[in-house]
Amino acid sequence: MPRAIVLLSGGLDSATCLAIARRDGFEAHALSFDYGQRHRVELDVAARVAQALGAASHRVVAVDLRALGGSALTSDTIPVPKARSADEIGHGIPSTYVPARNTVFLAIAIGAAEVLEADVVYLGVNALDYSGYPDCRPEFLDAMREVALRGTKRGVEGHPFELRAPLLRASKAEIAAMAVAFGVPVAATLSCYDPLGTAAAPVHCGRCDACLLRKKGFAEAKLPDPTTYAA
Repeated sequence: MPRAIVLLSGGLDSATCLAIARRDGFEAHALSFDYGQRHRVELDVAARVAQALGAASHRVVAVDLRALGGSALTSDTIPVPKARSADEIGHGIPSTYVPARNTVFLAIAIGAAEVLEADVVYLGVNALDYSGYPDCRPEFLDAMREVALRGTKRGVEGHPFELRAPLLRASKAEIAAMAVAFGVPVAATLSCYDPLGTAAAPVHCGRCDACLLRKKGFAEAKLPDPTTYAA
């Protein structure tokens, strides 16, 4: 069975990517990051999602992006935006953007793919969810594909692997529908940037951008949303 690396945060998008990789016939190896995020409980969620979806392995790599700061997700002094309108969410790059996060994550995923002799790296980035993150855009992925081609042993020897972002141009409604169709344990996933509850039973805040977009996706897909929200 061919192998794939799947970047897994524990959120709806990355869990759907893992389900897609399994559907595509890959032995999927999940890769998560402990990068100093305030919502670190997502790592416990990722472990449960990896097991539920039949990942062959789940590895957590520590990368201290909190040492750099500059993001609401890696700082205790920058607040997570809450209760923003759709227009506000769709304008500019929010404070939840983590500088160089996906560049670092993909570089490590590329290394993991070489070590495990994986043929594909899956990631759940999305260019249509209003986030505006520069490292979720098609041109960023094209640049990282060039890095993988030019900067790896496999690439220079003529055996490059793929970077796949199957949700890149999908709406949140389409992602919600795919998650349900592919058997993702939706209620077990965690999209929230500022969750409440415990690691064993985290609760979505219901007011951050990620929560609002998640709600919107299920509503537009006309699907029941099994998520527990505090608000």
